[in-house]
Amino acid sequence: MLLLVLGVLLSGIYSLHPPPTPTPTQTRAHTLADMVPRPSQGQTLGQPGGDWKFRLVLGSTNTVWTALEEPAAGWGHTVANGCSPDFCRCPDHILLGLVVTPSGRPLSGARVSLRARPGTIATSDTQGTFRVPGFCASNQANVSAQMDGFSVGVARAQANGTNLAVVTIVLDKLRKPYLVKHPESRVREAGQNVTFCCKASGTPMPKKYLWFHNGTLLDRREHGYGAHLELRGLRPDQAGIYHCKAWNEAGAVRSGAAQLIVLAPGQPACDPRPQEHLIKLPDDCSQPGSGPAYLDVGLCPDTRCPSSAGSSPRCGDPGSRCCSVRRLESREIHCSSYVLPVKVVAECGCQKCLPPRGLVRGRVVTADSGKPLRFARILLGQEPIGFTSYQGDFTIEVPPSTERLVVTFVDPSGEFMDTVRVLPFDPRGAGVYHEVKAMRKKAPVILDASQSNTIPLGDMEEAPLGELVLPPGSFRHADGKPYTGTVEARVTFVDPRDLTSAAAAPSDLRFVDSDGELAPLRTYGMFSVDLRAPGSTEQLHTGPVAVRVAADQIHMAGHTEALKLWSLNPENGLWEEESGFKREGSSAARVRREERVFLVGNTEIRERRLFNLDVPERRRCFVKVRAYVNDKFTPSEQVEGVVVTLVNLEPAPGFSANPRAWGRFDSVVTGPNGACLPAFCDADSPDAYTAFITATLGGEELEPAPSRPRPRAAAVGVTQPYLDRLGYRRTDHDDPALKRSGFHINLAKPRPGVPSEANGPVYPWRSLRECQEAPVNASHFRFSRVEADKYEYNVVPFREGTPASWTGDLLSWWPNPQEFRACFLKVKIQGPQEYMVRAHNAGGSHPHTQGQLYGLRDARSVRDPERPGISAACVEFKCSGMLFDQRQVDRTLVTVTPQGSCRRVEVNGLLQDYLARHPPPVPSEDQAAFSMLAPLDPLGHNYGIYTVTDQSPRLAKEIAIGRCFDGSSDGFSREMKADAGTAITFQCREPPARPNLFQRLLESPAAALGDIRREMGQAARPQSRATSSFSTQRGQ
Repeated sequence: MLLLVLGVLLSGIYSLHPPPTPTPTQTRAHTLADMVPRPSQGQTLGQPGGDWKFRLVLGSTNTVWTALEEPAAGWGHTVANGCSPDFCRCPDHILLGLVVTPSGRPLSGARVSLRARPGTIATSDTQGTFRVPGFCASNQANVSAQMDGFSVGVARAQANGTNLAVVTIVLDKLRKPYLVKHPESRVREAGQNVTFCCKASGTPMPKKYLWFHNGTLLDRREHGYGAHLELRGLRPDQAGIYHCKAWNEAGAVRSGAAQLIVLAPGQPACDPRPQEHLIKLPDDCSQPGSGPAYLDVGLCPDTRCPSSAGSSPRCGDPGSRCCSVRRLESREIHCSSYVLPVKVVAECGCQKCLPPRGLVRGRVVTADSGKPLRFARILLGQEPIGFTSYQGDFTIEVPPSTERLVVTFVDPSGEFMDTVRVLPFDPRGAGVYHEVKAMRKKAPVILDASQSNTIPLGDMEEAPLGELVLPPGSFRHADGKPYTGTVEARVTFVDPRDLTSAAAAPSDLRFVDSDGELAPLRTYGMFSVDLRAPGSTEQLHTGPVAVRVAADQIHMAGHTEALKLWSLNPENGLWEEESGFKREGSSAARVRREERVFLVGNTEIRERRLFNLDVPERRRCFVKVRAYVNDKFTPSEQVEGVVVTLVNLEPAPGFSANPRAWGRFDSVVTGPNGACLPAFCDADSPDAYTAFITATLGGEELEPAPSRPRPRAAAVGVTQPYLDRLGYRRTDHDDPALKRSGFHINLAKPRPGVPSEANGPVYPWRSLRECQEAPVNASHFRFSRVEADKYEYNVVPFREGTPASWTGDLLSWWPNPQEFRACFLKVKIQGPQEYMVRAHNAGGSHPHTQGQLYGLRDARSVRDPERPGISAACVEFKCSGMLFDQRQVDRTLVTVTPQGSCRRVEVNGLLQDYLARHPPPVPSEDQAAFSMLAPLDPLGHNYGIYTVTDQSPRLAKEIAIGRCFDGSSDGFSREMKADAGTAITFQCREPPARPNLFQRLLESPAAALGDIRREMGQAARPQSRATSSFSTQRGQ
């Protein structure tokens, strides 16, 4: 239909202005602009005394010509004498065409050519139209058009009458390629085959791929590869690292690395002997006077085994197998007053892998008020996948083989910027929690489209960083039609001089460099542009627009010359270059700022609305960070899934603790060996760049090692004298009243030949693998959980940060590896201090587990800031439900006991009524404890029970704890509200003070000596029972 309408349009123009009949030597092409003027809205065109008449109808998105009369038959039909094999020339025929963007905007200056006739045969005019005389209507040749910054477009001409052919050519703007599928690591036996797959997208679609092995280019002719690399009959020397590169006309992109392990004949892929894995035992299971006790329960390495389909040419790895637990053994631990059962790994083996399910959960809140962004539309790349909840919550399952999770949150009210985030995730399947902040748009400014308009960039007390200059008459509709009238403009500037703005900045400040690798940018500000007609939802286009940046705001050496203007590609979250900047002197008309010198760049504001003033920075490093369960920093108690964020800061000269701006930010998720964060650094000047580093886990802020009165190498984790050069300072270093939520360092690049700087915590940019594989005794920065007064013990060991470590057993705390249900009970305590509360979880109704322990949970109560003398604890218990065999439910027998002189004074009425209506009841004569058969139903805060089901055990627990603290079924808080949503209330008192030993000896020597003998005997009995067939390791 579009071609038919275009044919009617162009044939009408042709009839109005018949071209001169060319001679055989006449080759000059005539453009349509040479032959017909642009008509106005509703204008009727017709050849005086002729047979054709047309009316032009201009709409908001389409330009349509409609025929008012039919042509007279037999006008102007002269057929060529003959055609060459490739191209027909017909002297009185004509090709009329149109060159447009995908949105319908006409493109001028496009060079048109034919495959059979090299060279340009026409150029599109200001309306995007062109004409080619002598083109036979029946030719149906492929016509191409190209222009700078756009991909080549090709379309086939279609006859639209006896002597008329028409064509519409669509040109897409050139876009650098980006990877949508990366090669994945594989394990194979010698002689098997393997296939690596790589897929890139871009404009035009990349068609050239190259493959590299350990950095060496593989011969294309020898391997016959394209987007897939197939290696047959593998040899041991073919093991190593593989990656691909993809090219199109705009540039190249490099994939992530994939490791190929080739096992020799008879070499086991999975060592049957488990590796060491220490778990901490309850405090009353350790020897008196010694440190905490640890037990080696073993673990199987998280490695892959050769696939049974190892010779398949497919990209995937169907039937993939992993090294996992094959056999468990039961043991017993003799504690002070009870026997603790445990199951340890006895044998590992290759078994079917649990499918990894990377999961990201979080909450979107407004940056200025912290209120939830409700019902915001969620886009994964450009694909809608859902909405945030009433509380701003979201859950995203990470697609397989994803390297960068690019998510956009679109506010339905239009009051907030489109929030584009690259969210870090754990590719092994553990869940990660993020809090996303949305930035409110600036108030609208009314502009006159017929006048020149200037909008400042930055509204801090100091001078604006620059300004946006919109020339008169530059506004257009999306289809290219000029717009006149008033414009409602909202230009929102993310100012790096405001240190709090980093949390709301879009994307992650990366671009693809000339080598196809992701490289970091240093920003001087970002801005979002929203242009609309008053009362309209249509975004207006404008350009060329001048972006003027004050040169006196660019402080770092070399950055004035390197500054560029970038726009954000929302599909991949990468920044793409729009233009450079040129120095411009002050203008006489600018009296108020005549001394200022500006850097000027130009761009057009069309589909993309987020822009960035950035410099590619080459001084780059990595910073090693680890997170621990507590401030003991025990190597075996590292925490995975912690989101560590590093914000690069630009300090004022000589004042490293007083930054004047932030430059970039990065977030990384800790794995089993910590995390490596990219950062800018400098070898010559240690404080040229500084950094502020924080860590969170499910909304909980972790605490770094202290620095008062001066940092200690043993606590911080960094050796001297490098620690002094880095200038480590925790946030409370100068003021103990401040939160201990992060630390500042100088980003001093390690100097070659200096031994103290050779093993971290800062690594050169090309030493990423060395950073990732650094042993735990190498230098690194440390965080620990503030909620250290917690303890968890599972009879069947399970590492929640590694879902693949799950083992199927009737005593498993989590019976289903695909769905994890966390349950918490809120215990209120009336007492002068904080108390430890223990939940003992055993089989209650299942015939095979009745009376057997599932696990223990300890949690210390937290004071209510509004209620002195009141605290509360959120204690986890094992949810009732189906066990591993999925044959019969078990109602867990839960016993809650505060560890102090406490008595139960109240039970939630709704909970008590529920338990009475769901027998059997549990005897409750012991007033120092509370027991129940846990409900099968997911009760809510009205019962004092908080239940969350998720695909990640850690996220389920963190969300449930946040609701428990808040005392609601959908809220989230880290501040305890002890009176809200409680299940049980205990009243605790301090035991009477006991006289010291010297006073007791003076008052009653015989009784004191008897007490000493009795206490020594009680301490000796557990020691005599502590011999067993397994070893117990002590904390230092």
